[in-house]
Amino acid sequence: MEALEIVGDQHVGYILCCECGVQIEPNPANMCVACLRSQVDITEGIPKQMALHFCRNCERYHQPPAAWVPAALESRELLSICLKKLKGLSKVRLIDASFVWTEPHSKRIKVKLTIQKEVNNGAILQQTFIVEYIVSNQMCDDCHRVEAKDYWKAVVQVRQKTAHKKTLFYLEQLILKHKAHTNTTSIKTLTDGMDFFYANKQDARKFTDFLLAVVPCRYQTSQQLISHDQRSNLYNYKYTYSVEIVPVCKDEIVCLPAKLAQQLGNLGRIAVCNRVTQTIHLIDPNTCQIAEVNSNVFWRSPFTVICGPKQLVEYLVMQVDIIGDKHLASGHGRESVKHVLADVYVVKASEVGVEEPKHCRTHLGHLLLAGDSVLGFDLSNANVNDANLDKMKQEQIPDVVLIKKVYGDNTRRMRRRRWKLKHLNRDIDDGSSIQRDYNDFLNDLEEDVDYRQNVDIYLDREKVAVETDDSEYGDEAPKISLQEMLDDLHISNDATGGEGDDMIE
Repeated sequence: MEALEIVGDQHVGYILCCECGVQIEPNPANMCVACLRSQVDITEGIPKQMALHFCRNCERYHQPPAAWVPAALESRELLSICLKKLKGLSKVRLIDASFVWTEPHSKRIKVKLTIQKEVNNGAILQQTFIVEYIVSNQMCDDCHRVEAKDYWKAVVQVRQKTAHKKTLFYLEQLILKHKAHTNTTSIKTLTDGMDFFYANKQDARKFTDFLLAVVPCRYQTSQQLISHDQRSNLYNYKYTYSVEIVPVCKDEIVCLPAKLAQQLGNLGRIAVCNRVTQTIHLIDPNTCQIAEVNSNVFWRSPFTVICGPKQLVEYLVMQVDIIGDKHLASGHGRESVKHVLADVYVVKASEVGVEEPKHCRTHLGHLLLAGDSVLGFDLSNANVNDANLDKMKQEQIPDVVLIKKVYGDNTRRMRRRRWKLKHLNRDIDDGSSIQRDYNDFLNDLEEDVDYRQNVDIYLDREKVAVETDDSEYGDEAPKISLQEMLDDLHISNDATGGEGDDMIE
């Protein structure tokens, strides 16, 4: 219903309306409300019904001339968009504007407006009316480009030149946890990395800064000219960000340059990579001394891997002798409080009873007992092509370097595992080397608490529903408690009725 008021100076006494003769209070027009309404309409020129374009994919509203703004129902942003679309509103004075409740699925938005305008002989007329907006679906330009699948202006190429993909699997979980992939138009998985395509350069630059903050890496940029408008002097480029992650993964043996080892507090030149997060975490198996190498230090003094997880050999532990702190070698760096130094005698599992046990010093004294199986690398019989290792004296090179303890069969551990991880839009082929690398990554998450702090682990309802007897797998293998698992939220449709994001599975 329309309401009409006349705002003017108050005077004592009454007069007669000049049109109908009704007794009224004096006003500049000398007319009653009904007569003034019949002659003057201050809402003339303001449309009472308009169309409002809404993109269901990104849930944004169109704001002329070419902007798309996200706004919730009955929000200040949506009210601003509605008022900017009204023509003729600048000719009157807007007093109040508010939403009138409508059913969210009715595709109707109603706005109640109160306006004022000066009319005959200086009289100020105030009127309230409702404008109805019809919400029509229209895909925005950005969503058009996403649906095209082949449109991009910038690409971030993430590469790591290693045989194992543990760091890439860890990076994938960080991207999912921080939702750094939300603005990508598409994601392509390659053998040695991933490609992230973006519709603009700013999003690609932002993703590159995210990679520099979570993993040790470096990047290079390049641009390719696509088109050039000579009249307006406009250039259209495609940008490429090439990100190279340090070629070191968890559970790999490295040989440090002598100068770098001295800078790290006289760390042993042969060290084990404990894990790779924002920095490379190294530990000396002879002294339990630890050090961290960031990306800047690594690229100034690069070092290579002399043994990866695929070159490890299974050993059988024959004897373990724990070493006290007083027997540690001299060093100026920090010592690990989570590892225990020990003298261990091991023999290859395939040569038990044939060869004599070999002596080695290891940082796994808190895990190993006589009769356990452990993975290690035989440096005495290995043919390693490394410049830093060739410069070392023979007596400084250990015969065996132990890496990690073996907790039974991997198939049994997979069967017992009652948790899962989310992935980007990629496929893992069962039986392939990538699948084996992924299983090793899952084992590392179970064995290292610090390694899984930045990873979202979800409860696997399908495996929890199936009751299994953990005794058949052995209680020695580490497990992830239910307190560390998140309950996955399954939403079939989004708020607009469309399917959810298909870049996460």
